[in-house]
Amino acid sequence: MEHKISFDPSFSLLTVTLDQGESIRAESGAMVSHDTSIDMETNATGGFLKSITRSLGGESFFQNTFHARAPGEVQFASVLPGDIVHRELDDETLYVQSSSYIAGDPSLDIDSDFGGAKSFLGGEGLILLKAEGSGPLFISSYGAIQAVDLSERDDFVIDTGHIVAFEDSLDFTVKRVGGLKSTLTSGEGLVCHFTGEGTVWLQSRSQGAFLAWLIPKIPQRPS
Repeated sequence: MEHKISFDPSFSLLTVTLDQGESIRAESGAMVSHDTSIDMETNATGGFLKSITRSLGGESFFQNTFHARAPGEVQFASVLPGDIVHRELDDETLYVQSSSYIAGDPSLDIDSDFGGAKSFLGGEGLILLKAEGSGPLFISSYGAIQAVDLSERDDFVIDTGHIVAFEDSLDFTVKRVGGLKSTLTSGEGLVCHFTGEGTVWLQSRSQGAFLAWLIPKIPQRPS
């Protein structure tokens, strides 16, 4: 399996080249195009109950698996304008923010991992998917993606709306920005305080912040 990411970081398009017999699994609605040598199969991955937990995590109940009867290409893109990055998992775990998972090797286990109350308290969609196993994983964002290596610093604070993914070697706690007054008046909400050694990926734009700006500007129908 080979891949190419074009038009990044603003309008990224992922092209995956499959050899005969190879497959890739993708989030429902992510497919842009594919060659006629590629067959698509739709199913509730991981069984009924696991699919329900994935839908609670903000992902689709169903996923599509693309099988190559002969060599061919399949293309994917995310709903929002932004970046796509590739991460090759080697018997490891990566936590991915809901809606950032776009595609990966069919052998990867993609499951919702609510992480206790702290994931729900994160707000702005900080409900996590747990990707584990070995194989290629592709994650998308709203805006550009920046990888931050925490081994170069003691800790790091990220607004919950800007988190894309992080390695399971990192610990995090969710808290308010300063006191209650700062939370209400600073324009910032909840943040994640990361500690440990590993990499966290952040996005340069926040879907929640954009919606907070946009919704008040939409004309309302008279009641």
